[in-house]
Amino acid sequence: MLARSSLRIARSFGAAGKVTCRTAKRSASSSSTPKISSSAWTTTAAGSAATAVAIGSAAWYYHLYGRSVHAMTPAEEGLHATQYPWEHEKWTKTFDHQALRRGFQVYREVCASCHSLKRIPYRTLVGSVLTVDEAKTLAEENEYDTEPNDEGEIEQRPGKLSDYIPSPYKNDEAARAANNGALPPDLSLMVKARHGGCNYIFSLLTGYPEEPPAGAVVQSGLNFNPYFPGTGIAMARVLYDGLVEYEDGTPATTSQMAKDVVQFLNWSAEPEMDERKKMGWQVLAVTGVLFAISIWVKRYKWSTIKSRKIVYNPPIAPKSKPPVRGPTGGSGVSR
Repeated sequence: MLARSSLRIARSFGAAGKVTCRTAKRSASSSSTPKISSSAWTTTAAGSAATAVAIGSAAWYYHLYGRSVHAMTPAEEGLHATQYPWEHEKWTKTFDHQALRRGFQVYREVCASCHSLKRIPYRTLVGSVLTVDEAKTLAEENEYDTEPNDEGEIEQRPGKLSDYIPSPYKNDEAARAANNGALPPDLSLMVKARHGGCNYIFSLLTGYPEEPPAGAVVQSGLNFNPYFPGTGIAMARVLYDGLVEYEDGTPATTSQMAKDVVQFLNWSAEPEMDERKKMGWQVLAVTGVLFAISIWVKRYKWSTIKSRKIVYNPPIAPKSKPPVRGPTGGSGVSR
């Protein structure tokens, strides 16, 4: 009887010990709430840091490659050009193709006698400035060298759409000789090659005063223009009211001709601008839809995790068993 009672007491103490261990384990699991909250804070901080890095990378990329790069700095320029509201520079606007056609006419009748467009082939003029037939006719007005024949002779052929607009001079030496030692620059990329772009060229073309201001020193053979570096430029004023006769009847004032030729030179520097803007809006539309879908997917995937509710149910203490009675009504423990 003594041994049996001792065994039962030992079993009861063992069961109580197991319940205590389970309670301790559950208490320990419930005490991990601060760890869960700290883990959530770490996740939020990591997401915020990743977002900040992404925004910083985009800003740094725009700082390096997003802005217009010019060959000259403002310190090397003359008088700072006035900022004009050019329509084609806006995000949602394209080139005015009628203005491009007028600007090309100004270039042919005024500028082509000195300046070249050697990086522009006739085929790029099709659809933007000229029709196919007009471009072919214009190309055939010039002659180009052919490949040497069997006898090594080079013949001349009419121009084709694949040919480039010829230079008015055979070489740089001939250009200098015809312009008192000054070399007229090529205008293919002139808008991108000068600080201020369209504003600078427009101000330069319309910035010739009737007489130099008092105190201005102009070297012999040069012309005063406050927008040119050093204020002395070899090119004299070339645009005058009524100098050309536009096909569409637009009044050919000095400012109108300067505006048209500047837009044409901007087009020659980046003829792909319209297509680039169109592609940019398509990319923004597609990425905007994908971004909205990604937000919906994220909310869908995380909805079960963010909306769940964790409830702690404490363990129920077991009821203590009554002591075992012996046959005589005692506690069953012999003395």
